[in-house]
Formats: sequence, structure tokens, C-alpha cells
Amino acid sequence: MKLRQKVIFLAITPLILALCAIALAVRHQSVLLAQQQRATIQQAYLSSKEAELKHYVALASHSISHLYDSGRDDQATREEAMRILSSLSYGDDGYFFLYDMQGNTLMHPRQPELVGQNLFGLRDQHGQLTIQNLLQRARAGGGLERYMWIKPSTHKPVAKLGYVIAMPKWGWMMGTGIYLDDVDQALAKIDVQQSANIHSTMLWIAGIAIAAAVAVASSGLALNISELRVADAKLKVLAQRVVESQEEERARLSRDLHDGISQWLVSIKLQIEAGIIRLTSARPEQQQAAQAVFEHAADQLSNVMAEVRRISHNLRPAILDDLGLAAALHHLGQEYTLSSGTPVHFEASGCTDGLPDVANTVLFRLAQEALTNIERHAGASRIDITLTGEAAGVTLRIRDDGHGFDAEGIALHPQRGIGLRNMMERMDAIGGHFEILSSTDGTMVMAYAANNS
Repeated sequence: MKLRQKVIFLAITPLILALCAIALAVRHQSVLLAQQQRATIQQAYLSSKEAELKHYVALASHSISHLYDSGRDDQATREEAMRILSSLSYGDDGYFFLYDMQGNTLMHPRQPELVGQNLFGLRDQHGQLTIQNLLQRARAGGGLERYMWIKPSTHKPVAKLGYVIAMPKWGWMMGTGIYLDDVDQALAKIDVQQSANIHSTMLWIAGIAIAAAVAVASSGLALNISELRVADAKLKVLAQRVVESQEEERARLSRDLHDGISQWLVSIKLQIEAGIIRLTSARPEQQQAAQAVFEHAADQLSNVMAEVRRISHNLRPAILDDLGLAAALHHLGQEYTLSSGTPVHFEASGCTDGLPDVANTVLFRLAQEALTNIERHAGASRIDITLTGEAAGVTLRIRDDGHGFDAEGIALHPQRGIGLRNMMERMDAIGGHFEILSSTDGTMVMAYAANNS
């Protein structure tokens, strides 16, 4: 996996993990809130039904209170009370029922087949003693009781919430109730809606996560494409500069060989030929002249050898490999002093031998380029070269007292400042630092290379 792909992956992964964590937290809180909401709605709904049942029983009691409180306890009075209670209904499944305290059914408008039957031992499908629990609740002063009962409209057993009271003067238990399947259906509908809302929220979060991941990936892809284009452009410029540098070096070598060595060799060849001719002469003075010619040719051969050494040294100084950077810079300063007449003062301090070979070469080439620029443009009368070694790296400073120049303007000029750009690019290639300061009082070039370059 490439570095750019790793960067995009590392950018998307935390985003996806964060959104997943948010989704889990939202889902947990949504489920918890839905449960709390369901419990609250259920409690409120049942509370309203309980109050409604109390009101129904109170209304039924009030409808027969004139008979119950009249003091009469005959069969006709009781039948009239039953007739009134049987006529009080509210919907297909809302009715009142009467039992005596022994569990005999006295009145049941929706299930008349139960009238006259003793249901004291009746149990529902859960094994609960239905009528006994209702009688016990009535004897305790009345109240609410849950049990299972056949719903008239569906003829199926469902949960029912009943409210009963005792009528001790007649030995009755009167009550009514509501079936809770409607409540369960309403709560189930609420559960479905809440589940749909939670699912919709999860889909929104997933959509946001996908959109964010696509946005990050697209941005990374666009950035990669842009960086590739910039890198390609820089590579083309760098390749062009490499070719130009090679051509400049070849041209310089060609000039050195043609203008110097080639002409000297031609001169030496002519002198040797002339000396050979004079040697063949029998005259003594010609032979003496031949000796002088050969001596002059030998001197020129020494000059040729010195020129070859100079060219070789410029290409790759052997002293840099044999004695190190400090010795090579000191020798470079001495050669510059001899060739230009401008004194070069060199000073080295600390350990400067910890740099890799490539860093030593870069600093040496930088010093060569700096001295070449000083000779061509600075008009300096003194040059100081300082090499400082530290534990982390080596710092090279080259200072002159020339008239200076506009470093920023020349560095940005498309056709000038090639040497400065070469210096910067060489230092960038080894991860070093390059800085140049120039004023009317002179110029200082500073380069720093780390020991792990």
C-alpha cells in the first residue's frame, strides 16, 4: 500500500469508527428512550382506564342507589336493580356483572349462559382463581384486579382489568372491566413506529458515514492527482536541469581539453618533431638546440599533467575520500587563493567526520559553487570558510566581504540564480537546511547536514 493510500485509509478509518460509535450510542439511547416512553404511555393509558372504571362503577352504584338504600330486600327489588345494571353498557365489550359471595353468577349481559352457574373454582389458562380473586378484592373494600376472560367480540381469552365492589346488604359483588388487548395493540403500534424511527436514524447515520468516506476518498484522490501533476512538473524541470548541468559540465570539460590540454599537446608534438629533426643534424649547435626543445616540452608536459590533475580534482577530489571534508575544503581554499589571489581563511572545529559520503560530496560541491559565484560576481577581498561539527550534524558557513546581491530576486528569476537553486536542491535531496544572507556588507552562505542524512 502506497503512502498516499495509507494516509487516506488512516483518515477514513477513524471517521468510520467514530460514526459507528455514534451510531451505537444513538441506537442504545433511542432504544432506552423508546422503552421509557412505552412504559410512560402504558402507565398513563392504564391510569386513565383505571379512573374510567372507577367512574363507571360509581355511576352504576348511583343508578341503583335508590333501590339499594330503600331498605327493601325482596326479589322484585333485586330484579329491578339487575335490569338497570344490565341495561348499562358501553360498547360491545363494556358491561357490568353481578356475583353473589359464593361465586354464583347473578347477571352477565354478554354471556347469559353463565347465569346461575357457580364459578367459584374457575381458573384461567394461567391457573389463577379468577372469581375467588375478584371476591377477595371486593371483600377488601373493592378495587382493581387483572385476570383473563373471554372477550365477547372475539370469543378469545384476553387480559382484562376489572374493578369490583361489594354490596353487603344484598350479598352481591358488582363490577365491570375493560379488555387490555386494545392497549397492547396501541403499544405494539408505538413499538413499530419507534423501531422504524430508530432504523431510519441508523440509515441516516450510515448515509452520512458513506458520504463522508466518499468525500474524504475523493478529496484524497484529487489531492493525489494534483500532487502527481506537481511532482511530474517538478520532475520534468529537475530532469531538464540535470541535462543542462550535464551539458554545462561537458562544455566546460570540452573547453578545458580544447583550449588547454589539446593546444599544449599540439605544441609539445611540434616541439618534439622539431627536436627530432635537429637531432638528425650533424652540427653540434643543432643538437644543443634539440636538447633545449626537449626540456621545454618536458616543462609543458608537467603543465599538462597539472591541468589533468586539476580537472580530475574538480570532477571528484581524491582528498575528499582520503582525508575527509575538512581537508578537502582547506585544499579547495588554497587552490582558490592561488588561482584568484583572494585570500581564503579556513577554520574547522568539532567532529566533522560523521557525515555520509553523499552529504560530504554535497557540502563540497556547495563550497565549489559558492567560491565560483564569489569569483564571478562578488568582488570580495576576503573569504572565510567555517566548518563546525556537532553531535547532530555539520554546519558549513562561507562568508565574503563583497558588495552582495538581492538573493530572493535572483532565486526567483527564471533565467538567473541557477547556482543558488542547485545548492538548495542538493541540500533538500539529503534532508539538509540551506540559507543565504546578503547585503552591501557581504554575503553568507550557510548549509547544515545531519549525521543521519
